[in-house]
Amino acid sequence: MGQSARKLLSNNIKRLRQQRKLKREELSLALGFDNSYISKLEKCNINITIDRLQSIADFFDVEPKNLFK
Repeated sequence: MGQSARKLLSNNIKRLRQQRKLKREELSLALGFDNSYISKLEKCNINITIDRLQSIADFFDVEPKNLFK
């Protein structure tokens, strides 16, 4: 995944999380991810798997492709 796509993804996840007034830890717990995963993802320090991308998209009720727009 290129840096620009990674940055778009991280910004969109952060925006959606903040719109729901969730802390990173709360989102991680809701998704069943490690406590620091969302933090690393939002800081572009980790690659995401397709399964985890789908889980995040499902949680926010968006299409996975929309996380890259």
